Amino acid sequence: MSYDKIEVPDEGERIRVVDEETDELDVPGTPIIPILYGDGIGQDVAPAAKEILTAAARATGRDVAWMRIYAGESAREKYDENLPGETIEAIREHRVAIKGPLTTPVGVGYRSLNVALRQTLDTYANVRPTYHLEGVPSPVSNPEQMDMISFRENTEDVYAGIEWEAGTDEVEQVREFVEDEMGFDETIHDGAVGIGVKPISEHATKRLVRKAIDYALEHDRDSVTLIHKGNIMKFTEGAFSEWGYEVAEEEYGDEVITENTLWEERDGEQPDDAVVVNDRIADNMLQQVLTRTEQYDVMALPNLNGDYLSDACGAQIGGLGIAPGANFGDALCLAEPVHGSAPKYAGQDKVNPTAMMLSGAIMFEYMGWTDAAELVRDACEATISDKRVTYDLHRQIEGGEKLATSEYAAAVAENIEELA
Repeated sequence: MSYDKIEVPDEGERIRVVDEETDELDVPGTPIIPILYGDGIGQDVAPAAKEILTAAARATGRDVAWMRIYAGESAREKYDENLPGETIEAIREHRVAIKGPLTTPVGVGYRSLNVALRQTLDTYANVRPTYHLEGVPSPVSNPEQMDMISFRENTEDVYAGIEWEAGTDEVEQVREFVEDEMGFDETIHDGAVGIGVKPISEHATKRLVRKAIDYALEHDRDSVTLIHKGNIMKFTEGAFSEWGYEVAEEEYGDEVITENTLWEERDGEQPDDAVVVNDRIADNMLQQVLTRTEQYDVMALPNLNGDYLSDACGAQIGGLGIAPGANFGDALCLAEPVHGSAPKYAGQDKVNPTAMMLSGAIMFEYMGWTDAAELVRDACEATISDKRVTYDLHRQIEGGEKLATSEYAAAVAENIEELA
């Protein structure tokens, strides 16, 4: 483990893969975990999350050897590029990492640094658990009903970046092919037009759905819902649903039952030990996460649907400031909060670091440190319930105490000590 500009900590050991087929990891008592602070408010929330994750690890008899890695602005300063190769290699080699939000400079290199990281690392499942913390203001009457987890495909769909700009020679070549060769001669409007391609593959779909079903089985969830717009996009999102059902029907035996079979053979009565796989149209699901929140557990979605739906779910539990996430590949985890870099607040020590703290909790759970993960979540909830919050929540809470980012982290750390 030697790098050009990354300092490897003297203490700690690398997390290793025990079994490639099952993704089983060997996690030492003090693992080396790469941390990428990110851009904008990443410089505020990442140190706060690091403090809390270290406190939770130590409270459960472990420790973390943190290793700074770089992308975005910090990488441009050190490497004169946005996404250095040794940053990618450090994450691959150490298997588990956490990052803050990244800003992609306009007109420079990648369309999105976040998307580039996911595609380069092949972290194909963006996983976002959405649950309410007591005390967090919400726009809905019963936010505690929300307890869903979304598995968003991370590598294809319109995020693949296959598109051509209006007015270019390339887009005219594509238009000519589509109209003359493929027969869609009266579909595209005359004049300037941008054209994009939306790939949805059997390979990417099935490995995502397996992740979702495996999670449901391991965590005693009742259902996995395939979210798609297959009534319109029949050969892309419709295929996503069909391939998802194939996984359920062909690979899991009696552990999984489809919704149609449930009603045809069991009159809707679900077996105690089986996960039900069903599907819903995406626009209808945007209603149902609001009106029938309790009926859904795990969602599996193509990339764009996953972006929309997970944000909509996040709104019901108080917003993206507290919404955690992580990207998973085969024996690989890159945790990250859902929110963006919000550069206008950078360095002001005022923003809410809860989302990155809870993203770290997802990372701990993946490492098998369930007790440390629960400690992080419980300590955040206890702090917010005590009305000791950052400005974003303080303006919605009567009688609360407004804390800086660093002060909030200190308050969460105090609660970790009390709860441990």
